[in-house]
Amino acid sequence: MKVLLTGATGYIGKRLLPILVDKGFKVVCCVRDINKFNPEKSIKSKIEIIENDLTKKESLNNIPSDIDIAYYLVHSMSTSTNFDELEKLSAINFRIALNKTKVQQVIYLSGIVNSQTLSKHLNSRKNVELELGKGNYALTTVRAGIIIGSGSASFEIIRDLVEKLPIMIAPKWLETKCQPIGIADVIKILTGVLDNKKTFNKSFDIAGQDILTYKQMLLNFAEVRGLKRVIWTVPVMTPKLSSYWLYFVTSTSYKLAVSLVDSMKVEVIANNNDINEILGIEPLSYKESIKRAFEKIEQNEIISSWKDSTISGRIDYKISEHIKVPMFGCYKDVRKKHFDNRELCINKIWSIGGQTGWYYANWLWTIRGFIDKVIGGVGLRRGRTSINKIEAGDTLDFWRVLFANKEEGRLLLFAEMRVPGEAWLEFQIHDNLLTQTATFRPKGVLGRLYWISVYPLHGIIFKGMINKLTSQNSVKR
Repeated sequence: MKVLLTGATGYIGKRLLPILVDKGFKVVCCVRDINKFNPEKSIKSKIEIIENDLTKKESLNNIPSDIDIAYYLVHSMSTSTNFDELEKLSAINFRIALNKTKVQQVIYLSGIVNSQTLSKHLNSRKNVELELGKGNYALTTVRAGIIIGSGSASFEIIRDLVEKLPIMIAPKWLETKCQPIGIADVIKILTGVLDNKKTFNKSFDIAGQDILTYKQMLLNFAEVRGLKRVIWTVPVMTPKLSSYWLYFVTSTSYKLAVSLVDSMKVEVIANNNDINEILGIEPLSYKESIKRAFEKIEQNEIISSWKDSTISGRIDYKISEHIKVPMFGCYKDVRKKHFDNRELCINKIWSIGGQTGWYYANWLWTIRGFIDKVIGGVGLRRGRTSINKIEAGDTLDFWRVLFANKEEGRLLLFAEMRVPGEAWLEFQIHDNLLTQTATFRPKGVLGRLYWISVYPLHGIIFKGMINKLTSQNSVKR
């Protein structure tokens, strides 16, 4: 049986893919940017990969006509202000393309939409369901609320709030009720409904055992982590202030924070649990989902993170558009240094960012990250998904990985911080020589003034960094 998987580079898609392969399905991965798709070698030989953009009808002509089942896991509430129009267009284009195939079932992961008043984000999910439902196939809609798992946006935001703020003065929407579900249960359900005739042309709310307010979720999280937290809710915090509160305290982008605040004012509670009986599933409790998430984190087994989506940065772009570092019209800081131990040097480069930091003058990097956050950038809070693995498409603080090949000894990063231009940072190893190159392509006079103003600091940071990378000292975490 052939399965089409859209959103294969996303948080859910990355976790679903290996399970589908293990079950023996022939999987066709539908991705927007093939350079950002890096499945395990054991999986890559067993799948087919196609590149298309759901907002462009003509790009969907490469969908195989012999697919049997399709997963629709594509959504975004932070790409632009008109994301609802783009999501509707994507659903229409997808439906038209699938009507030309022999597909029997489409499985759509949506949001719980039981409230009479929906946010723009949830209303968009509902409209996508309506459009997908017009196709000549059986539609199975799985509606989830807050998803709790290592690397999920909800989990990371809750973690940031609880671990950083002993005392919280929070918006009144923290009293809104919701019914979170663990990522393990979501994956069980998504695989359980596949080719299951009992689920054809039906929609199901999926949720965990507990109905909680967001305040209770934060306090329960703190309890699991052994932390004492005090939370006061105030009625005077406007949606805009609430969005800034989330944006500055957590790793979320401002656009995502706005959408989240809009949605968090709506109760997200499941109306029925029929799917649990059909599939024989007993969902985990909220606290158990948190414990499982931290088990994965402690074992460095985070399969996917929402932060690795390009929309967690300042712009939405394809890696192929920036993988060639420009040669002309740019300022460059090039430093070269020999080293004795190639393996040690590469391991240091591959450990850069996140908890490890940037090896020299980390306080300057912290200040730059804070300034970036203040002016609307991503700052340093995204960190990195894995402590020892780097793949194209990953985030490294306020950088995006464009190219990573450990055997070749090359790592190329693109800046997603707010700068008046475009910036790249590249590490290349040839024999026992490390070449470290910072490239900046300025935009107008402001860009040139920016480079001149930070050049003295670059002299300190980049000189210190290459010295540390080529030294004989081991990586410290």
